[in-house]
Amino acid sequence: MPASKMTIRRSSLIASAALLLVSLASPSFADDTDTSPEESPSASPSATPPAAMSTLGGERLGKPGNQVNLGAGAPVLPADVTARSWIVADAESGDVLAAHNAHWRLPPASTLKMLFADTVLPKFPRTTSHKVAPADLAGIGAGSSVVGIKENQTYTVHDLWLGVFLRSGNDAVHVLSAMNGGVRETVKDMQAHADDLQALDTHVVSPDGYDARGQVSSAYDLTLFARSGLQKKDFREYCSTVRAKFPGTAAGTAKGKAGRAASEIQNTNRLLTGDTDVTAYQGIAGVKNGNTTNAGATFTGVAERGGKVLLVTVMNPEKKEHNEVYKEAAQLLDWGFQAADKVQPVGELVAPKGVDTTAQPGANASDGASPGTGSGSGTGTAHPSTKPVAASAPAGRGGTSGIGVALGLAAGFLVLLAAGVFLVNRRWPLPDLMRRRR
Repeated sequence: MPASKMTIRRSSLIASAALLLVSLASPSFADDTDTSPEESPSASPSATPPAAMSTLGGERLGKPGNQVNLGAGAPVLPADVTARSWIVADAESGDVLAAHNAHWRLPPASTLKMLFADTVLPKFPRTTSHKVAPADLAGIGAGSSVVGIKENQTYTVHDLWLGVFLRSGNDAVHVLSAMNGGVRETVKDMQAHADDLQALDTHVVSPDGYDARGQVSSAYDLTLFARSGLQKKDFREYCSTVRAKFPGTAAGTAKGKAGRAASEIQNTNRLLTGDTDVTAYQGIAGVKNGNTTNAGATFTGVAERGGKVLLVTVMNPEKKEHNEVYKEAAQLLDWGFQAADKVQPVGELVAPKGVDTTAQPGANASDGASPGTGSGSGTGTAHPSTKPVAASAPAGRGGTSGIGVALGLAAGFLVLLAAGVFLVNRRWPLPDLMRRRR
């Protein structure tokens, strides 16, 4: 199985992630929870996985139940993981270390925002300002998680992405979608990008992950989204930010009311922030959580320990205890770090369409700025069609092709890099950054 890697520059992470981390006391806030009775399917998802699931990435990944090849000295899988679907993968090589119903198509909740960000982030420089029109906020589902965007107020794209990643704000998603030509166009772009990534379990209906009839993804696909997004400098910065300031309102502009000062917002990812019954996970650096009526709790995380960078996705734990999705994700990460060199992979994270998997690792890999940023604060991945595409050789249903994309931008110009591999700096995320999270 060919190894595949993702380039994440250490220096850019220092510059970008440190900008938004604020060492203030953590306020309490609501979880990312959307309730959507009007748009939920008529029945809850089945508690039994389908008899036939996709085998993309490997035959074992299409089988129900736990899939793992334990070698000598490998720890057994944690016995009390109750999620309907989960996956543990090496972010660097793409090897799937273990999985449980990896291709089960389930409602994704706000973890679908990873695909939204991976699709839309490259399109607008972070310094771009946008005055919110009333139409921009139309159609937000009842009970949605919001960051508190107000119509007729002006926000930067940077502000809006803070709202998306930290507070899982559906209002921020809708404003960015409006800038992108509207919700319908954004959904179309997201679906096209999912197809490019070979995330074939995914059907996009709403850009924010709000429960909608027919909207599904899988633990496998959500992991592909995270891995692709983590190539982008801004994506890495936002998803690893613990807390930041979000703009208030100007005096006299909010229907004659007094202005509102900027407020602190905190990431809803409990493995980043910790909570009463969950400690911040050592080495965690993102990515996205979600929770809706139909999806239950969902979470994709990335963490580094001892030179290993792992991705984990957990969907809908049957145990409904507080923060259960984070507890199960932490258990699976712990297992993955202990077992990484003692198991044989059960599959792989396939390459996006069109990648030259025969190219040599590391060729020309870079992590520069996107058009118009002018300061090296760009997304690090783009495509002439304006959606972030990273190329790849189509994998067969057995999924034996390697992963490979290194797309970068240098000096403000789009540069397609045919490295054919993802490289993850083995020292990422930085120890310095982690100390600020403990």
